[in-house]
Parts: sequence; C-alpha cells; structure tokens
Amino acid sequence: MPYQPLSAKVTERLAQAARALGAADPSQPMAGLIARTFPLPAGDPRYARNALVPMAAPFEPSFSEIQPAKLRFTIEPLEPDASGADRRDEATREMRRLVGAFLGRDTLRWFDERSEPFRGFGGGNLDYGAFFGASTDRDGLYASKVYYETNPHQVTQLPPGLFQVITTAQRLLPGLRPLFTTISAQRDMGGERLTFLYPHALKLRDLEPVLTAMGMAERLPAIMQIIGLVLGGRFELPENSVLMAFGTSPQGPEFELYVQLARIPDLPPEFLSLLTLGLSERPRELAALSRWMTAFTPDDEVWPGRFSILSVRAGAALPPRISLYLRAAEFEVSAEALQQLAA
Repeated sequence: MPYQPLSAKVTERLAQAARALGAADPSQPMAGLIARTFPLPAGDPRYARNALVPMAAPFEPSFSEIQPAKLRFTIEPLEPDASGADRRDEATREMRRLVGAFLGRDTLRWFDERSEPFRGFGGGNLDYGAFFGASTDRDGLYASKVYYETNPHQVTQLPPGLFQVITTAQRLLPGLRPLFTTISAQRDMGGERLTFLYPHALKLRDLEPVLTAMGMAERLPAIMQIIGLVLGGRFELPENSVLMAFGTSPQGPEFELYVQLARIPDLPPEFLSLLTLGLSERPRELAALSRWMTAFTPDDEVWPGRFSILSVRAGAALPPRISLYLRAAEFEVSAEALQQLAA
C-alpha cells in the first residue's frame, strides 16, 4: 500500500484549525506548496533537519495577541534535501502568486521592490534560505510573508528608515547577529523588519538604551513584567536564548523580543498558567488563546505540543503584546526515528 505523505496531515490540521478559529482554510490556495514541502510520510526522520522547528516537521503555528482571531503558520518550504537557494526562490514565487491573486497588483509591485535585494541569483552561502508564512481570517488571506536569510552585508540594502533603526540597535547592543529579513504584505499595509540573534546573556534592564533611542522607553517596565511573570521571576536570559526584531510602522519604530523557551534551563512547569494570568485583564485575547490551543490539539491528545518561543512586541503606539509559537505534537519526529537516521 502506498504511504500517505505528510502533506495530507498538514492539510487536515489546517482545515480543522480554520473551522475552530472561524478563519478561511489556507490549505487549498497553498496546496501546491504544502505538497512540495511535505512529500515524505509522517514521522520520517529527514523532516527533523530543518532550521525552523528542529526535531519536528517544519510547520509552526503561532498565536498572536495582536491578531487573536487569525490562523497563522510558518513553514520551511520544499522537501528536506532542498538547497537554501531553492527555498528562497520557492518562497518568493509563492509570495508573488498569493499577493498577486489576493492582495492586488499595487501590493505585488511593493513586494517586488522590497524583496529585490534578497532574491538575487546568488545563494551559494545560504543555509536554509527562507521561511514562508501566511495568515487567514474569516474574509480569506490576511497576510503573506517571506523570511529571507540575511547576511551582514545585506543590512545596508534595507530601506533608509529601517536601516537607521538597525544601526542604532547594533551600536547600543553589540553582538547582534542578523538572521533574517521579514517582508510582510497584508490586506491593509505592508512591512519589513530584521531579526537578530543576541548571543550574549541579556539582562532585560539592558534594553533600556535601545528602547529609549527608539522612543519607547516607557514600554520596558511592561516588557519586564510579562517576561518576569511567565518565566517565574527571571529577568536575565541565558546566552543564545534571545532573538530581537526591529521594524518600522507608520506610527514609528517597533521592537519584538523572542525568548527561545528550550534554552531556558528552569522554565516553570506552570508556564502556561502564568501566561494566562498575565492575560487575565484582556479576556478577549485570553479566550482567543484557548480557542487556538484547542484548534491545534489532536483529537487523541490533551495538549497541542511544546511551546518553542514566547515573544513580546511593542511600539510607540503599541503596548507590549505576546505571541506564542508551537512545535506541534503531531508533527514531532520520534526519538526512535532519529536514532535510525543517525545509524
């Protein structure tokens, strides 16, 4: 009997999640990309070798407090043996196709201009190349985005306003290492941001100079309160546990702090309870988080999986708001399969 590719399971999960969240099902307009990305059977150990969700198939749902009713997910496109250049090109093609079909020619023209520095003919030095993300709501495709792997020399090719924010951040937080540039097109606007790895240990109080320079010093106490609450009173984060993203919007600069939860050695077992406690004053968002967890919990499980990243995003006009990223249980690769791969 021929095996069933994992694409069938991804398609089913997206369809079920869309129904649970009241959002449009993204699996049909993206059927080709899903089929090309997940052609192997579920549990195949080759899926574990990816830069997005190591040890699982490269499919990452996320919840955003800013977009509580939307179905959001990111994938590392193409099958496990694809090159970084192929993934970059595939993500670009899919982005152009969806933007042109659902968001219009003006938005496509904007994306082509913004992405030009990152979609050239080179690519020999690329690792994963690119990730691809999309989100839907009840009206259909809400946003599509590409995360282009970024080398240090490409930072100079960012738009002037963003470049100024980035150079200020690099000056005030030495050691920032560029990872990827995110170009996002959505129904009402577009945006670009650069995400860094911060390889050093970070005291949250050390963010004060860069937030002050970005005009949002008043956001630091709330950021510290959120992180300190969900991490059980921790205000210093270990080496290589933090990513930072810097972007711009019509309202001014924006900042997002990502905590890689697997790198926190003493993550409280009641992490989720602490997180929901922090959302108790925002009942709409708390209810949306509960629906999202249900949407990604398999029928034969009581839990959706492991939370991989907690992020806090803030701007001059945006109070700190959280996002949560999931390594879904049904797409994890078993320890036995990984041992077979290593043998």
